[in-house]
Amino acid sequence: MLGADVSSPGVLNIDDLRSRAKNRLPAMVFNYIDSGADREQTLSQNCNAYNEILFRPRCAVSVPSCDLGISVLDQQFQLPFLLGPVGSSRMFYPQGEVVAAREAGKAGTGYTLSTLSGCLLEDVKAATNGPAWYQLYLLGGKEVALKTIARAKEAGFSAIVVTIDTPVSGLRERDMRSGTQQLLSMNPLEMLPYIPQILVKPCWMTQWLSDGGLMSFPNVQLDDGPMGYTAIGPALEQSVVTWDDLQWIREAWGGKIIVKGIHIGDDAKKAAELGADAIVISNHGARQLDSVAPTIRVLPEILAAVDGKIDVLLDGGIRRGSDVVKALCLGAKGVLIGRAYAYGLAAAGGKGVARAIEILQTDIVRTMKLLGCGSVADLSKSYIQVPESWERFE
Repeated sequence: MLGADVSSPGVLNIDDLRSRAKNRLPAMVFNYIDSGADREQTLSQNCNAYNEILFRPRCAVSVPSCDLGISVLDQQFQLPFLLGPVGSSRMFYPQGEVVAAREAGKAGTGYTLSTLSGCLLEDVKAATNGPAWYQLYLLGGKEVALKTIARAKEAGFSAIVVTIDTPVSGLRERDMRSGTQQLLSMNPLEMLPYIPQILVKPCWMTQWLSDGGLMSFPNVQLDDGPMGYTAIGPALEQSVVTWDDLQWIREAWGGKIIVKGIHIGDDAKKAAELGADAIVISNHGARQLDSVAPTIRVLPEILAAVDGKIDVLLDGGIRRGSDVVKALCLGAKGVLIGRAYAYGLAAAGGKGVARAIEILQTDIVRTMKLLGCGSVADLSKSYIQVPESWERFE
C-alpha cells in the first residue's frame, strides 16, 4: 500500500492527515515535517493566533457560489492559497516534489519548489500545468546559484523566492531526539539505537529505497556533483543571504522576485525599496528562531510599512480554510501552505495532497457562505474582529 486511505469519512481536516502521516512515517521523518525550533513556542502560536480573530458575519444573505480566485504578481490562481516550499519532500513520498507540483496544477494553484529538493527542477516544472516559483538559497555560493537561476529561467519558473531568514539552521530538538544526526552518520554503532523506528515502517522503507534512498540535492550542482544531504548545515552558514545579494539575483533572473522571511515592517520596507515585487511574511514555519511573533499577528504592521506598493503574502500556522479567510480579511493578497499539504503528501502521496487542497477549499467556501461574502476580493476587516492589542502593535 502506497499510503493511507485519505478518502474515508474519517479524514475531515488537516489534523486527520497529520495523524495518518505520523502512522506511516518513521519518527525522524515525521518530526522533520512536524517539529519547530527550541521549545516550539512560535510553532503553537502560529496556529493559536488565528483563534484570537473573530468573525462578524452578514446574515440573511444568499451566496450561491464563491469566487476564490486571486491575482499575485499578475498571475491568476483559482485558489487563494499556493503550495509553499517544503524541503526534502522526496523523503516523505517517492518523487514528492513532482507529486505535489502535479496536484497543485490540477487544483489551479501554484507550487513553490525548495532549493532543498530531491527532484530536478526541470522535472517538477514539467509536472504542473500551473504557475511554479523557485525558492532560492545560495548554497554553494554565487556561481552555483547563478547556474541554478539560469536553469529555473529556462525551465519556465515564473518567480524566484529569495529566503532571507536562514543564516543557520534552527535548533529542532525533536529532530535531535529522533536520532536524525546519528542515522545520517552511517556509523553502525551510532545508528543502532534509532534503527527500530525505520524497521517498524517497512512500507515507507521499501518505497524510500526504491526511490533511491538518501537523496542528494540535484539543483545544487557543485564541482563534484550534487550537494549531499549531510552538507546542508555548514553550507547554509557559508551562504548567508544579504540585502546586497538582491541586486545580482535580480540582474541574473530578470523577472519577478519575492522575498520570503520578513518579520518586521522595517525589513518589508527595505525589500520594497530594493525592488522586490512581493514579500512573504514568514517565520519559516517556526523552524528557525523561536519566540518570534506569529505571522498573522505582524501582518497589519507589514501592510502599513509597504503601503500597497507590493503584494504581501504570508505563511505559518494555516490548518483550516477559515485561517485563510482571516488572513485575507486582514489584507494578505494570498497565503502559502506548507505542513498542511506535507501531511497529505506523507500520508498518501498525490491523493493526500489533493485531499489537503480539497479540505482547505471546502472550508473556505463554507466559511465565506456563512459570512455572507461571495468573493475573496470582497473580504475586508469589516468581516472580522481583532484584539485591541493587535492594533496597538500596528
